[in-house]
Amino acid sequence: MNDLSGLHDRVRLESDEKLSLAGWGMPSSASEGRRLSEADDPFRTAFQRDRDRIIHTTAFRRLIGKTQVFVSATGDHFRTRLTHSLEVSQVARSIARSLGANPDLTEAVALSHDLGHAPFGHPGGDVLDELMHDHGGFEHNHQSLRILDVLEQRYPNFDGLNLTYEVRESIAKHKRPYEGPVYAPYRPYEGPLIEAQIVDMADGIAYNSHDLDDGVHAGILDPEALGDTWLWTEVRKICLASNPGLSGRQLVRRIVAGIIDFLVKDLVRTTATNLAQRKIVDLKCVRSAADPIVTFSPRVALAESELKTYLYEHFYTHHRVARMRHRARIFITALFEAYVNTPILLPARFRELADSNGVHRAVADYISGMTDAYASEQYAKLFWPSAPGL
Repeated sequence: MNDLSGLHDRVRLESDEKLSLAGWGMPSSASEGRRLSEADDPFRTAFQRDRDRIIHTTAFRRLIGKTQVFVSATGDHFRTRLTHSLEVSQVARSIARSLGANPDLTEAVALSHDLGHAPFGHPGGDVLDELMHDHGGFEHNHQSLRILDVLEQRYPNFDGLNLTYEVRESIAKHKRPYEGPVYAPYRPYEGPLIEAQIVDMADGIAYNSHDLDDGVHAGILDPEALGDTWLWTEVRKICLASNPGLSGRQLVRRIVAGIIDFLVKDLVRTTATNLAQRKIVDLKCVRSAADPIVTFSPRVALAESELKTYLYEHFYTHHRVARMRHRARIFITALFEAYVNTPILLPARFRELADSNGVHRAVADYISGMTDAYASEQYAKLFWPSAPGL
């Protein structure tokens, strides 16, 4: 007879999890549960199960074809929404473990935070928001939640993934103030969990550092000119102190990795200080906190803001990036107007959503779910009569 005493089933995992978490960490065994009751998984905690459901969604797979800054056709080595989400997840898990937060909950939120992004990067979402101005607007975090609650269809008994309250709430509470109907189910008077705050900060750490890498790789950003920023200069000194012979692309790679390391260490140390000074000892304290707990030190926060400004002025507004932004406006505006004016062009699933949610919301759902390539293909089919495959 097999001895199963060492089996790490859900009960064992939940017990080990409690022992590993600080008082402010969110244990899966204390979750408020799912909207629809389901039997617990015998070998996974609730948050591990949520993470796995997210990874298997169609929306997650589509992220490989969605722009971060450069469209996927520009080159194989530039970030996509998928690689960005994986990088955010890695950074966020590391921070969560260091701070005694729940790494499984953190990972689930990180992997799903960008599911709602439109094609062609942030410009695509900005255009959709303008087009949806009189119909509830468009915001990619709220769209991520809509995907997870409504649009994904993988189970026979319910729409969406039926995720736990804590994962859904953490996606919704992206930035304060929490005003509007989307926040109503998530107690907008309560602060977000530590895990949600970690993901928000890890997102910024990942995209700032990796946009630097992509910008230099594309020949848009000059590594020497980046010396005008305090963060690049400080990390460059650290890298050369330990590797004095480094230069060129190898040095840039070490600086980018060093920036992540520098920001993560400052965030962990500063947050630990915040927790102690503000006497955050349990989840009640986290929920009642009026201001973010997970922060950089003032000097590093200023340096990170300086880096964001530099990227905006020298990268995001560069003419090669602007061309892609211009194309996003043309493609998405044209598709939106065509589908709204002629709903029969929509696939059957989205015609049904138009009947129940309104045609504008259904069109936004359809377009925001497209990859860059699929949006370009649909534009060609609608507006280029000679396009193949009509």
